[in-house]
Amino acid sequence: MRHTRKRPAVGIVIYFAVAFGLGVYFTFAAVQGDFGLFRRAEIEAETVALAAQLGELQDQVAVMENLTKRLSDTYLDIDLLDQQARDVLGLLRADEIVIR
Repeated sequence: MRHTRKRPAVGIVIYFAVAFGLGVYFTFAAVQGDFGLFRRAEIEAETVALAAQLGELQDQVAVMENLTKRLSDTYLDIDLLDQQARDVLGLLRADEIVIR
């Protein structure tokens, strides 16, 4: 007499449940994890924003270097020195009239 099983073996069910669980876990980690796809998109967006900020800061540094060079001992721009004296120190020439 032949005996046939009507339900699957418990071991096979547990095997597939563990395999499915691991698959779900690794898929979730690949998408949502610290090194996943969403984090990569955030890093790329942050890279673009920081590159733009770096460009702005480099422009500001170039302007400051230019002003510093123009007020140095080796090269003196009289107009810039006059402007800085007026802005920072509040100086006036003797022939000027102040209107408030």
